[in-house]
Amino acid sequence: MAKLKIGSLAPDFEVSSTHGPLKLSDYQGTKNLVLCFYVMDDTPG
Repeated sequence: MAKLKIGSLAPDFEVSSTHGPLKLSDYQGTKNLVLCFYVMDDTPG
């Protein structure tokens, strides 16, 4: 996988959530979208 450069578009991806699967393309055309990833959320360490 190639690295993204600052300002480039994010590739489409799908993640699991407590609200079901979410796909980035489902939010295409929205004004703003903030993604937060908690790598070690609810884990010891």
